[in-house]
Amino acid sequence: QVQLVESGGGLVQAGGSLRLSCAASGRDFGSYAMGWFRQAPGKEREFVATINWSGANTYYADSVKRRFTISRDNAKNTGYLQMNSLKTEDTAVYYCSAVWGVLSNRYYRTEDEYDYWGQGTQVTVSS
Repeated sequence: QVQLVESGGGLVQAGGSLRLSCAASGRDFGSYAMGWFRQAPGKEREFVATINWSGANTYYADSVKRRFTISRDNAKNTGYLQMNSLKTEDTAVYYCSAVWGVLSNRYYRTEDEYDYWGQGTQVTVSS
């Protein structure tokens, strides 16, 4: 089992950058695939990015490709989401998630595939 805590959210102007962190506690963090999702007011939670257990494989939603970068440091039990060129439409609560996926290169892109979730961190992009 793993517990997840996001941090790094805040208020930023359009065009700016933020880096979100997802600190994991529990055993075998390096055996889990990780994902980031977001939920804007009045909208359903949507997939943002995912990274496999080793960090070798990543996958992004079209809306964030070439602007966001997902990464992880298994030695620090931490995942990251670097967000550049932020737009007002990126405003949302961002959630990190994890699912057991050691030795798998599968891309986990739906909420139902993830077993563990953080509490979320607010990102607000002003115009």
